[in-house]
Amino acid sequence: MKQFFTAGILAWNQLHNDRSMPWKQEKDPYRIWLSEIILQQTRVEQGRPYYERFISAYPTITHLANAPEEEVFRLWQGLGYYARCKNMLAAAKTVAQTYNGRFPDTYEEIAALKGVGAYTAAAIASFAYNLPHAVLDGNVYRVLARFFGIDTPTDTTAGKNFSLN
Repeated sequence: MKQFFTAGILAWNQLHNDRSMPWKQEKDPYRIWLSEIILQQTRVEQGRPYYERFISAYPTITHLANAPEEEVFRLWQGLGYYARCKNMLAAAKTVAQTYNGRFPDTYEEIAALKGVGAYTAAAIASFAYNLPHAVLDGNVYRVLARFFGIDTPTDTTAGKNFSLN
């Protein structure tokens, strides 16, 4: 069953997931983190120009950590949820100061950064460092529920727990 599921998902991805995104196939943990923070509560089409502007203005996490806060908030303007920007700056400063500008490379250290939850930590750990952490969001839960015939709503604790077992 695992091989069938994997083959089906990979075939669907190859046929239907052809959207061009600058962070696709990215291995740089800073760029992955930045895209994940920007895309929280934001559609890809809206987030893309912000991502590109941030990468252009702050090519490394040290550049971001050393940037004037007013400048960063100005660049963030229009994305809303300004706590994300504030947390992003705090995390950038932590990486610059605690890790000498090198993004941490364990799930636990990544997850400990301000504003980084389980999903973002898993994305960075798996995409940048090839660590075995699943990136689970509502879409993944819905696919698993449909595949395994689970009727419990996936946006409930019971649905999430059931679809993982």
